[in-house]
Amino acid sequence: MRKTKQAIIYPDVEITDAAAEGMSIAKVDGMVIFVPFVVPGDVVDIKVFKKKKNYAEGRAVALKQPSPKRVPLQCPHFGVCGGCKWQNMNYQDQIVYKQKQVKDNLERLGGIDTSSMRDICGSENIYYYRNKLEYTFSCKRWYTDEEIASTTPEQRMADPGALGFHIPTLFDKVLGIEHCALQADPSNAIRLSVRDYAIAHQLPFYDIRNHTGFLRNIVIRNSSIGEWMVVVIVAEDKQAWLIPLLDFISEQFPQITSLQYIINVKLNDSYTDLDVVTYRGKDHIVEEMKEYQGEKKLRFKINPKSFFQTNSAQAQRLYSFVAEFADLKGDETVYDLYTGTGTIALFLAGNCKRVIGIEYVEEAIADAKINAQYNGFDNTEFYAGDMAKVLTSEFIALHGRPDVVITDPPRAGMHEKVVEQLLATESPKIVYVSCNPATQARDLKLLSDKYEVAKIQPVDMFPHTQHVENVVELRLKK
Repeated sequence: MRKTKQAIIYPDVEITDAAAEGMSIAKVDGMVIFVPFVVPGDVVDIKVFKKKKNYAEGRAVALKQPSPKRVPLQCPHFGVCGGCKWQNMNYQDQIVYKQKQVKDNLERLGGIDTSSMRDICGSENIYYYRNKLEYTFSCKRWYTDEEIASTTPEQRMADPGALGFHIPTLFDKVLGIEHCALQADPSNAIRLSVRDYAIAHQLPFYDIRNHTGFLRNIVIRNSSIGEWMVVVIVAEDKQAWLIPLLDFISEQFPQITSLQYIINVKLNDSYTDLDVVTYRGKDHIVEEMKEYQGEKKLRFKINPKSFFQTNSAQAQRLYSFVAEFADLKGDETVYDLYTGTGTIALFLAGNCKRVIGIEYVEEAIADAKINAQYNGFDNTEFYAGDMAKVLTSEFIALHGRPDVVITDPPRAGMHEKVVEQLLATESPKIVYVSCNPATQARDLKLLSDKYEVAKIQPVDMFPHTQHVENVVELRLKK
């Protein structure tokens, strides 16, 4: 062990396992050290910068022996951007660790018997799979160590800024992205062209600290049928700057079917409460998804504020597992809790008597109703409101006891009152979809008084990240 003034360096340490939040694990003298951007099997020198009673945090400062699980990088920003923490790991090994993460959470936190767990469903596309990316303009560009070494302070002071992703934990620093391997072309070309146009025409990038500047964000969305949406978000209604920029984007990229803009004068970047102006094309794009065990293609209108699973191909597989576990015969009443824009509800609507969707975001419910009408479904009902306040005994008495409940809550899981209402309702079957196996395990433990786990299906929606979805079928105990 070598000591420096600032930190402790442990040489020649083997990385033994993967952990939560995209970290990996090493052990030195019985102490667990969490290290990012390394692969199990690597032998590295670790610099510890935070030491607690039972664990430490560090980073690899030298790779002594690469793991056989390592693969070449596809992204020039790996290790700085922080988005794809596992991109240096073979994908088949990634999904093994994701399945292990689900299993460990269910067993350790929920006391769940995982013998019914199937092999994780991996993603066929592991690059360029996302249908939405949001980039930020900032006059505060983040410089890597290499860039600092190759530039002068005067050059950095004169830099107009960056268009890219926020540096983790730093709200005002943005890493300029040259190439992102998450969204298909022409996504990269659109971003780079807009950046170059802005610099050439001296359009000021936003300063989030002082709330000055013009360009704030650009959102790029696409669908599997080839439609593209670009939304430019600016800080003031300066048409002399905005209109030429929009004309430039439209002329350079004729494949854009929806070009829109938002004026955001607020002190934060959220835009769900702001007006969207359609400059050219439609006010939405359309995504298609094949109906479960049928030939019909469901079509979903997606506007700038709509939520839709960002991996369209994997969404089809995820919803197919939900439909399989629901095992609908055609005469059921289905409740879809946390329905969002109603994608799961509409995916199931053709196989049951009626679907009732509940969601707290009113705009999402409006989208769900539009998409139900768009697809010709008249057996769907959607209600907006706080789930714990809407899903009551009175609501169930009015709308009928569900034969199947689908629940797909946010990362925090279900409110305790929602769990209590599900226990009181005693629906014969619950299908629980989760993006957070830890909170899912907690809820399953609460439901275990009356329900038993019948099937477990992990699904990887986000290759190269630590995130994993999990679908669980629960059956009412006899």
